[in-house]
Order: sequence, then structure tokens, then C-alpha cells
Amino acid sequence: MTGKPIDGGAGVVSRVVDVADPADPRLDDFRDLNSVDRRPDLPSGKGLVIAEGVLVVQRMLASRFTPRALLGTDRRLTELGADLDGVDAPFYRVSAEVMAQVVGFHLNRGVLASASRAPELTVSQVLDGAATVVVLEGVNDHENLGSVFRNAAGLGVDAVVFGSGCADPLYRRAVRVSMGHALLVPFARAANWPGDLEVLRDKGFQILAMTPDPQAATLAEALPPRAGQPVAILVGAEGPGLQEHTMRASDQRVRIPMSRGTDSLNVATAAALAFYERDRLRTTVST
Repeated sequence: MTGKPIDGGAGVVSRVVDVADPADPRLDDFRDLNSVDRRPDLPSGKGLVIAEGVLVVQRMLASRFTPRALLGTDRRLTELGADLDGVDAPFYRVSAEVMAQVVGFHLNRGVLASASRAPELTVSQVLDGAATVVVLEGVNDHENLGSVFRNAAGLGVDAVVFGSGCADPLYRRAVRVSMGHALLVPFARAANWPGDLEVLRDKGFQILAMTPDPQAATLAEALPPRAGQPVAILVGAEGPGLQEHTMRASDQRVRIPMSRGTDSLNVATAAALAFYERDRLRTTVST
């Protein structure tokens, strides 16, 4: 179980340590990942960030979250290859059977990385240089949250701001569903909600609140006049949506036209449509 460096042609890329005992305390960063009260990514516990799968680990390596350790099979170590160049963290190489005993279930993706939580950014910090942000209220489902981050990354959103009642974006499931983009797209929590919407307004953002209200303007009506301005898109929880006092703090209420008696879409899907329309218009203006 001694460590040895891997030579990837550009120097030492990682310390590889072969581990055969699932009870080895060096693997504790990855233990009981599906436990309600013992999992290592609980903010009240170790408060770690866990990346799952080769692609998500690669995105952690590119993020501000510095790995503490990696756990995986030899196959995944080979796939990561030069991505580990210069990473100052041990790679605990184990069999699939040992990995399953450590994490508490069979992990098809075959590799994990742990990192300490980086210092949280402020709302003002994530708004600097941003042109499009999404502001979430009450989005407490980790899969929806992860999907919003993935959509934001792919559709030109610069940052995510959390209002009240939102789930932890660094929970393993949220990070996994986001395909690692929760580690790359800047986010901040509002210290004063919804009062911090004034921070956006002071920085020149137009604030658009999404609602199924048929009296609201459509995205196609509300976004074109703002194509050259910073825009914040407010999205609420699936079901209750945004609170009335939050919508009153916006500049305009906007909706997606619906058909066949459907009143609304999944929150991540609705947000994606708004992101797409915003990005399409900005691209048109810039060309």
C-alpha cells in the first residue's frame, strides 16, 4: 500500500496508493455517500465537495475547488491520465468491490474526488462582469438545481444567485446532475432576501420574474428591448413558483406561452428556455 508517482511525460501527475482494505481510514472522505446523516458532503459534517465520474472530476480539477484525494479503479486512473498532471493529492487505487464497500453502493462511474469547500463568493463578486444571471428562490430539489447549473453553463448564463429556500448546490447529486458545472459557474447566496435584488438593480440589471400568469409578458416580448442590457432571470420553485413579494421587486413579470391546458414546465426546463432566448438575442445583437 505504498504510494508511487505516475510519470505522465510531464512530471509527477499524482501519488498513487493501492488500498485493499475498505476500512482504511484514508478513504473516509468517500465513505457512506448515500447515508442521510453520515455522508461526507453534509455542510454540518465534513462539508466536502464530491465529484463523481471522469468528466465531473476533470471539471473539479479546472475549478476553484482543490482536490484533497481521489478514489478510483485502475481503468479510471488511466482515463484521467494527464488531467492529473501536477495534482497534489493521493489517488487511492482500489478494486470495484472495495470501492462499493467504501461508498455504500456500486459506483458505475468508477472514480471520485473530494475537495474542501472554497470560500463563498458574495453577490457583488459574482455580478462583476456578468451580463446574464439566474436568481433562484425555493428551488430545493437537488436534481433540478443541478440541471439549472448545466443549462446555465451551456446557454450563456454567467452566474447563479440563491435567494431563500434553495438546496445545497455542492451536494454530490447536484454536482453530478450538473455534470460538474456547479463547480465552474460562479454562485452566491443572498444575505438579505429579497432585499439583495437591489444589489442587482444598482449594477444595472433588469430583473425579470418568471410566472405562469397569462397576463404577464412573454419572453419574446420582454427580452428583445433588453438585449443590450444586463438581465437577471428570477425562477421559483416548481409548484409554488416565486413569492408575490419577490415578483413585486422585479422590473417585469414574464412567461412562456403554453398550450393544451398545461400551466407550467419543470423549473430547469423553463429556465433553459429563458436562457436560450436571452442568449439568442444577445448573439444576434453582437453580430
